[in-house]
Amino acid sequence: MSEQTDTAAVPAPEPAPEAEAAAVPAVEPAPEAPEAVTEVTEAQEAPEAAAAAPKDRRRLFAALRWTAAVVVFATVGAGVAYGITRPDRTDVPGLSTEDDGRWTFPALSQPALPAGAPVPQGPDNKDGTHYAQLTGLLVPAPKGAKADDAVKADKDGAVSPDAFLEEYAPDVREKLKQSLEWDGLRQIVGRGWTTADGTRTHVYLLRFHSSGFVDAFKGCDTNARFGGVSALDLDDAWSKAKNTQMNSTTLDFPGAANFDGTDLSVYQEVKPLLGEEQSKIGCLRTGDVLGMVIQTRKGEVAPVPFHQTVILQSQLLS
Repeated sequence: MSEQTDTAAVPAPEPAPEAEAAAVPAVEPAPEAPEAVTEVTEAQEAPEAAAAAPKDRRRLFAALRWTAAVVVFATVGAGVAYGITRPDRTDVPGLSTEDDGRWTFPALSQPALPAGAPVPQGPDNKDGTHYAQLTGLLVPAPKGAKADDAVKADKDGAVSPDAFLEEYAPDVREKLKQSLEWDGLRQIVGRGWTTADGTRTHVYLLRFHSSGFVDAFKGCDTNARFGGVSALDLDDAWSKAKNTQMNSTTLDFPGAANFDGTDLSVYQEVKPLLGEEQSKIGCLRTGDVLGMVIQTRKGEVAPVPFHQTVILQSQLLS
């Protein structure tokens, strides 16, 4: 695949189960410190406690420092996901201003794992197998979006291979279907929505028997032929943002160099377009799952909400 090196693009905060917690609340325990210090100081006034006060203060201050540290570490993971799901994020390259068209997504949360099952990128899960319910790993639709029935999912979110292959040009569907049958496909789930500006978003997750089968499927690269799409090339805006962040000397945000094991490739339909609409495709390979984000819009696909959706889907899979 021509885009194997494009695994790190627009910075992406990691997914977090409790996305409503931001980095700022990490310092909330601090206000308790004055009260505690006051209590110790007052205790000094009592003759029987005067000798023990200095030692007690040291213990108290140490406890406060460790409590604050624990709160900081506990909220960092939740805070980064919170930041990118909301439209007021201003410190992510590529998603850098308050009026750049970002969508407001619900808080991200990952489904519970079966008892004893390892996480996809855990040291005891060498193949990156996803044991969670696959529909629970689909990125949710942003607030205000309407469901797009073009994604033919049943009430449980499952999509048949034939329905999924309707995304492709008619003359390549049979070959791709055979590939899915031979290459260990286990399940497909999908979700679609349309936003007020006319952008249509289709998201699919394909689960295979192992990561090797994911790599074997050729339906998500520059040579893939999607219906109504002229041809695919690298997404210029994504590549520019990736190069900017990789050249930065301050790579202290999640996803700066990679997406936690996700092989991520992003493409755009090249001009001249076949019709009045442009399409952009995000391909995410992580363990036994292939994720696909397809956005289509009259004129051109806005890069920011597209990249935002790709990042969030990557977070959920990783």
